[in-house]
Amino acid sequence: MQNLIQKTIFILFMIFGILQAPACQAQFYDQEEQININVYQKITPAIVTIDAQLKDGVSSGTGCFITSDGVILTSSHVIEGSNDIDVTIYSGKVYKANVMSILGKNNDLALLKITSKEPMEIIKLGASEDIKVGQKVLAIGNPFGFSGTLTQGIVSRIDYAKNKIQTDAAINPGNSGGPLLNSSGEVIGISQSIYNPDNNKSNIGIGFAVPVNSVKEFIDLAKISKKF
Repeated sequence: MQNLIQKTIFILFMIFGILQAPACQAQFYDQEEQININVYQKITPAIVTIDAQLKDGVSSGTGCFITSDGVILTSSHVIEGSNDIDVTIYSGKVYKANVMSILGKNNDLALLKITSKEPMEIIKLGASEDIKVGQKVLAIGNPFGFSGTLTQGIVSRIDYAKNKIQTDAAINPGNSGGPLLNSSGEVIGISQSIYNPDNNKSNIGIGFAVPVNSVKEFIDLAKISKKF
């Protein structure tokens, strides 16, 4: 009788262990990690890779959909001077894009358009007046061709005179035109450039983005029908 009880307890213990195994193997993330994961999963489907053919080679950058019918926001210096622009969307499909509008010089913004039967995921724009020095920011882009790369940092400085957000989030060649995001996944700027002593070949923690209110003004001037 005692052996039967012992065997029964052993079997029940083994069954309990098997049932609990998946829970023990589950991955747990802290609050900050979960925010990063949520923002990345939410925004990445709206991000595109841009390759513009120029006379002296290919200019590569990043963009994001602002309308479900295929309007893309990016940096003007990525596509300026090109009549042959390829856009690769989240699914891997490649489309030819037409230039809709360009705002060069200091603001460095452009709008492209692709034609597709499928609706596109779009980004959500935040507000420049809510940006604070010290807040956490995330950048998504295609640095050096590594598509869908996420980096993290803070707003290091706001240059009101030059209308720029300075950040230490890693921004490298290929990030241009990609979104700078807050912790809610709202776009607060468009990554534009980096500053360093090696002729802008790599990032040392000084990057710049065009503030989102300038983006909104540009979109309004272009008379884009938008829902973001």
